[in-house]
Amino acid sequence: MEKKETDYFLNEGFGWVCKRCQEAEKSAPKMKEQSRLLKEGEAESKQPKFSITSLATWLDSEKSILSCPKCGKRETIED
Repeated sequence: MEKKETDYFLNEGFGWVCKRCQEAEKSAPKMKEQSRLLKEGEAESKQPKFSITSLATWLDSEKSILSCPKCGKRETIED
């Protein structure tokens, strides 16, 4: 699968990730490796949290503006 990339975001097939926040997460010391998309106990929680906090969200229904929930960076995606 081909990676898609913009100035601030990268899509490796599971969703768009903020490059800057992803690099910060990789370089930060970790307590324990998390390989799951959601954290443990998401079934018990009414507000599940992603283990990848730099996973971007779409701001519009046309899916043209990406936003990083961690740093707030936004970018317009053009096809």
